[in-house]
Amino acid sequence: MQDVLRKLAERLGPQDGEPVALDGGITNRNYRVSFGGRDHVIRLCGRETELLGIDRAAEREAGEAAFDAGVGPEVVAWLEEEGGCLVTAFVAGQALEPADVRADVARVAQALRDVHHAHRVHATFSPFEMGGRYRDLVLGRGGTLPERADEAQAVAGQIRDALPPYKPVLCHNDLLPANLLDDGDRLWIVDWEYAGMGDPFFDLGNLSVNNAFDEHEDAELVHAYCGGAEPELARVRLMRAASDYREGMWGAVQTVLSDLDFDFAGYAEEHLGRMLDSDWEDWVDAAAT
Repeated sequence: MQDVLRKLAERLGPQDGEPVALDGGITNRNYRVSFGGRDHVIRLCGRETELLGIDRAAEREAGEAAFDAGVGPEVVAWLEEEGGCLVTAFVAGQALEPADVRADVARVAQALRDVHHAHRVHATFSPFEMGGRYRDLVLGRGGTLPERADEAQAVAGQIRDALPPYKPVLCHNDLLPANLLDDGDRLWIVDWEYAGMGDPFFDLGNLSVNNAFDEHEDAELVHAYCGGAEPELARVRLMRAASDYREGMWGAVQTVLSDLDFDFAGYAEEHLGRMLDSDWEDWVDAAAT
């Protein structure tokens, strides 16, 4: 940490005060620090995060693209030699709650349109491919798969095959409510470590499931995002399940990677169970029309 602070002070100006740890996240450590009279956020990366599908260079690219699009904080430094340590401007905003997200669908949809029209990054993203890589890693490390992992993998394949072709765009892919900040004037999206070129409807489904949208709210989201109707709504409903598949297998792989005191096995079971118990089968035919 001291080497990071020294290098940043050389680039950004004198450090003012001690780092303040920021809550949230179970992969990295984040700190608020002032350099040169301006507050910044320093992200110190967790170990072996590349095995989670995180590309730190792509995170930087996505952060810069999001800033250019007007939805992300400015990327002010990137210390590749320090494990891809990313430094951004601090946003003095309030993290949204799921109810806040559901109550402001039009503004969130506009922010996602801005993201999806941002410039490209070199990395790609697929929840189906990522889930498969996580599965292989669990088995390769001698871990135990969740009880319903095989069933979930089969369903993920059916969902993948039911979805229509798409033009890859920049996607965030981790739209938890804590990653959406409101400063009273603008909506900001932070934490771009899983960003990559992918299906924009994964972002919509990921936002939906992470913020407890119901079917009516999903329809409102689709209308605000693209004016779409049943085929687009079906894609969102299927991507909700795909998001839980990715999230469940992420929990599974953390059981063999992480040393944090967290119930990753229970987390995996919860998300795979929610995927399999969802209404995904009701939307397969409609998604392809």
